Amino acid sequence: MGMGVELHIILAYAFGLILLYILGYLLLIPIKWILKLIYNGILGGILLLVINIVGGFFGFHVAINIVTALIAGVLGVPGVLLLTIVQYLLK
Repeated sequence: MGMGVELHIILAYAFGLILLYILGYLLLIPIKWILKLIYNGILGGILLLVINIVGGFFGFHVAINIVTALIAGVLGVPGVLLLTIVQYLLK
């Protein structure tokens, strides 16, 4: 019964650190995905607003509703370009 640290305590700490590392890595992946989705949403919304402001001078606009917001949010700039092309073709 000395003051030394026993082997099973060292193994328990090592196992806990490895488990904490794995849990942190698994939580980091969805955060990256969510941040990318937020970035695309902000960029797509700003681009939709700019297209509507500039297109207002030429009589062209893209309606901002839940569907166009989702497309612009998920796809970002390519989604806004797709919405613009579809709106131009339907006009």
